[in-house]
This record gives sequence, C-alpha cells and structure tokens, in this order.
Amino acid sequence: MSLAPETEPLIRLRGIQKYYGEYHALRGIDLDIRPGEFFSLLGPSGCGKTTLLRTIAGFEGVSEGTVTLGGQDMTRVPPNKRPTNMVFQSYAIFPHLSVAQNVGFGLRKRSDLNAAARQTMVEDALDMVGLDGYGSRGANALSGGQRQRVALARALVLRPKVLLLDEPLSALDKKMREQMQVELIRLQRQVGITFILVTHDQEEALVMSDRIAVMFEGEIAQLAEAEALYRRPIDRRVAEFIGTMNFLPASVSGDRVTVAGLGDMALSELQSTATTKGDTVAGFRPETATLLFEGQTTSDRVAEGTVSEVVYFGDMTYYDVTLEGCEQPVRISMRNVFGRPVLEIGTRARLAWSPGAVTLFRPGG
Repeated sequence: MSLAPETEPLIRLRGIQKYYGEYHALRGIDLDIRPGEFFSLLGPSGCGKTTLLRTIAGFEGVSEGTVTLGGQDMTRVPPNKRPTNMVFQSYAIFPHLSVAQNVGFGLRKRSDLNAAARQTMVEDALDMVGLDGYGSRGANALSGGQRQRVALARALVLRPKVLLLDEPLSALDKKMREQMQVELIRLQRQVGITFILVTHDQEEALVMSDRIAVMFEGEIAQLAEAEALYRRPIDRRVAEFIGTMNFLPASVSGDRVTVAGLGDMALSELQSTATTKGDTVAGFRPETATLLFEGQTTSDRVAEGTVSEVVYFGDMTYYDVTLEGCEQPVRISMRNVFGRPVLEIGTRARLAWSPGAVTLFRPGG
C-alpha cells in the first residue's frame, strides 16, 4: 500500500510505561500514527499490543507518559470522551436486538439527533459494511462474518477519528478471514479514517497494513512499512517472527563474508549488513532462491545439495535442501508450473541464489 505524504501525527505516544504491580507491560513506547493510515500492532501473545491499543482507547491508564490525539492531550480523558471507537475480538453483539438496534445503540443518548437522523446514520453504516437491508434481522441469526460487519458498523456509525480493532478476524475461518481482510482494506480507504489493528497473524498484518509495529516484551522492536519490514528485518528476532527465513552460520573477515553452504562473497554485495566481524548468522527468504531443473541456466550463483523433504501444496511446493558444507537444510518455495515435475526426496539439486537477497545479522540477534 502507498502512504500519504508525511503529515502531523494524529496520534502521538510519548514515554508510555504501564505496570501491573511488578509486571512491566509497556516499556517506554514512543509512537506516531498518521491520519488516514492502516496501522498494525503485531507480536506474540503477551507482548503488550492489546494493552497499548487499550491505552489509546482509554480503557487502560498509563503509569507514565502521554497520549495525544489530534493535538489534544488525552492521557487522563475517559474512553467515552475520546474520538475513538473499538471493535472487540468477541464483537459484543446483543443477541436480543435487531441488527439496526445493535448498530444504533451508541446513538441513543445523542440529544442532537432525532429518530429520522439516527435511522439514516444506521442505514448509511450498514450500507458501508455491505449489510444494506439487514436492519430488521435478528442479530442471533447472523453468521460470524455478518456479526463482524455489524460490529464494524456499530463502531463507524459514531464517526470516530480512529477505529481500533482488537484481533477482529480471529474467530473466522480461513476463507472468511481472507475475504474480510480485503473488505477492511476497502472500508478503510472508503471512510478515510485511521485504523489501528492488533493481530498476532503476520500474514494478516502484511496484507492489510501501511505500517507495522512489531512488539516483543512491551517494546517496539521495529516499525516499518510492510514490504520493508519483510525484506529488511532489523534483527533475527523480527526476521523469525515475520514469515519464514533460512538462517545459516556465517563468518566475517574484513570486507568478506563466508556463509555455510553458499560460499564466499563481498559484504558490499549483501542486501543489508550488520556491523560485525567474526562468527555470526546470515539469512534469506525461501522465495528468493530457486531450484534449477534439468536444462535450466542462470546468471545467479549456484549452490549444490540434496532434497531432504518435499511438501506439496497444490499451487506451491516447499523443498528442504541440505546444501554441501552445511548440516541444516534450507527451505525453498517454488510455484508449481504445468508440465514441470515435483522433485523427489534424495534428488541432487542445484540452487540459484543472489547475494542481494542475503541479510547479515548481528551475533546473537
């Protein structure tokens, strides 16, 4: 996705600390989120991403630091006074109410709106999420995907500046989840407001986000646009969490690096390098190397090895290849092409690769 030009942040977090007794949940978070971007907080369970989202919403107070929204200090402002709304993981749909009653629930106390205005706003919100004509249906008769849309409509009907999404797709099956990812992207572009998503699903974050903050142990390890995060992880921990990466022992001497199974190359040839010397580790993504079939040639470098595992996925085949001079196999992903055979375990293989796809990491990280 393309980002809008740099603008004044809509949300600014500075020095956010959060303690639960002796447990340090958030550790000095500094973060700017821009107007109109789709922003994701990504990390494993217990990393602090939901706590940070709830801090923005006002459901969690901060031990230290400030929360600014639209240039105004919201640090001590209660949730109902903030220009945000939240879609929870459980959706929190009232089963005894109709769809329209659920969506309009937050409008009941708006004294500046008459019944006709509220109805129009509800209908507009339902149309926005693809539920036009569903207003009279009972909420208890909806599918999981429809309940998720109702929760979105209920949040958007209040016209917040920021929509906060706490793992809203986790209860859906794979096909519905993928469909709703596309729908959320479309919806965010349509309404033009800032979306902040909490997820532990790396693929979901990469597909949907303009920028992603990867969190571990209450801290932001790396903040970047989706492609940069995937292609240029800042350290091994981020690289291991985002997608799949092959790691090989490496040794740096002067301006040269030797990678087990791949051989010797200049440091300047690598995609990115850590400032290091001596023993370290190098990594490359499975799709950045290619197995050469009979008769194929390449201008890339070639390593040789043996196929040790084959996993067939229909459109893709994943090969584990044990390279000469390296004990641990590397994973290679290959798109299946009509007429090209799937290699068998034990097949001798040639692996085409480029130093530009290799990342060198600091020792221990």
